[in-house]
Formats: sequence, structure tokens, C-alpha cells
Amino acid sequence: MESMNDEMINADATQVLPLQKAPRRRESRLRPPARSAVPTLTSRLSVPWRKRPAGQDLSPEAPGHAAVGDLAPLATLEGRNVSAWFGERQVLDRVNLVMPAGVITSLIGPSGCGKSTFLRILNRMHELVPSASLAGEVLLDGVDIYDPELKLVDARKHIGMVFQKPNPFPAMSIYDNVIAGLTLTGQRASNDEKDYLVESCLTKAGLWKEVRDRLREPGGGLSGGQQQRLCIARSLAVTPRILLMDEPCSALDPTSTRVIEETMLELAREVTIVIVTHNMQQAQRVSQNCAFFLAAQGTPGGIVEHGPTDAMFGNPIDPRTADYVNGRFG
Repeated sequence: MESMNDEMINADATQVLPLQKAPRRRESRLRPPARSAVPTLTSRLSVPWRKRPAGQDLSPEAPGHAAVGDLAPLATLEGRNVSAWFGERQVLDRVNLVMPAGVITSLIGPSGCGKSTFLRILNRMHELVPSASLAGEVLLDGVDIYDPELKLVDARKHIGMVFQKPNPFPAMSIYDNVIAGLTLTGQRASNDEKDYLVESCLTKAGLWKEVRDRLREPGGGLSGGQQQRLCIARSLAVTPRILLMDEPCSALDPTSTRVIEETMLELAREVTIVIVTHNMQQAQRVSQNCAFFLAAQGTPGGIVEHGPTDAMFGNPIDPRTADYVNGRFG
């Protein structure tokens, strides 16, 4: 794991962006002041579920609250002029990227180019590092998740995360691992709803048939590939609209990798996925859009080129992209 301008579009719809080092301005790290007339952001993010009438209050206390496990509308995620620092060291410089709804977007690039940092910014994890700071906006269907009026838990409910190393709660049962997010996000559910949710999420994660007869056994007793799928099921239980995946197959064998990739392709019909990967073949197999990150020596990372995956690998514009996807460096 490492610490993503629409200036030029060609017929292949890929975009080439020059890497530049911006003038250093400390004030750019500060979040903008709260706007004077901002609609309630929780209501703006908590858009109607697919099974509920439009405009209905979706707070847990509201009458007719959406049932646990209902599908949320597909969402678009966008990073605008995202820059990031660790202390005095700038690691990202003015990254602009749209991750379309219902599409798998892969982030590729050599180690140290900032793609994992960008991914963590999309989930408000960057701010957990004491020395970290950032500038720019991250928009979930037009709503800035860093708006000071938006609670962290509200953003996390809509943007889930799967990490490089599987991290189930080892002493907690498989069943309880799946529903753990309900407690953390304050969602109430009946026992029947929990049973349905566990089966549904484990099925979507491609794990149900393997564990349905041992749901009360510890999650830590599963194999590495099974643990990663359990983590995917746990993320799905709170019905995220975006699922971020940071090299989810890097520690897995080829068989488990294939199952995870098949799971991603199935999930893309229900959730927008952004994946960081060093595996070029995986990026080609699973993603429809791709962004290539690069950090020149001594400069922060940025996007060199982004666009449809087929064009990025088959007919890249920038020679640096061609060199990377063809294995000439990295």
C-alpha cells in the first residue's frame, strides 16, 4: 500500500494530463468555511432507496424506514483538485477524477505514486493520520463528503472500504462479522432481517455456500480468501453506494483471486467500485474505467491519463502510460 482536468479528450476518450508541481500554498490545506445556506447533508446523501418512494425520510427513527438490506441507488463519486500532504511532504497534486455510477474504476501506477492515498481520501481515512492534511473536494452525487456539516459516520455508511489484508474480527462469529456494521452505524434490525442480511451479503460475496453450516464459528478460522470475502460481505451489510478496494487480491492465491474478481463483476450492478491494483491483467479483466497515477522524482503524484480501460491498454496517448501498462517500468 502507498501513501487521482479535463483539458484534452481524443477520439478514444482517454485524457492526458501533464504532471505539474503546484506552487506551495499553506492556505490551500485548509477546508473552506461552511456555506451559509447548505441543505441538510444527511438528507442529501441519504437519497431514497430503490424500494422506497422518493423523498421519504430515511433516518432510523422515520416511519416506514427502508428495510435493512434494501438496495441504494448507484452513485457517482468525483475528486476535484484533490491535493494531500503528510506533514510538509506533498504526496498528491490537484487530482481530478470522475468515477461513474455502476462502473468499476481501477487506479494503477507504480508504488509511491499516491493512488492508495487517494483511495483513502475518498473514504475520509486520510484525516485519521495526525500529520495529514488535504485540499479539494470529494463529491458523492454532488455532495462534498468533507463538508463540515456532514458527520463522518454518515459518509462512511455510503462509502465502504475493503483493505489489502483481510481484517475480520477474529473472535467474532461469521454471522456477527457480517452484521457488525449495523451496530456501528446505528441501524436497527429484527432477527429475521439479520438472518436475511447475513445470507444475502454472504451470497453476494460468493461465500454463503461455503459457510452456511458454520455461521457461528469464528471468522478468524476461515482461509485468507474466505476472510477477504467475509470482509466484502461485512461492507455490503450497511448498503454502501460506493465500495473502495485497496489491492484486495494481493495476498491471495489465483483461485481466490478469481472468485473475488467474479464477485466484483457481480456487485458492480448494485454498487460503484473503485479498486487499486498493481495487477495489470486484473485491471483489464474487471474494470471499465482506468486512471494511471505517476509521481516523478521528488514531486507529488498525479494522474497522467485516464479513460476507458480498453483504450488505456490498447491505445494509450501518453508514452508513459504505454510504457507502464506494457511492463517497461514499475
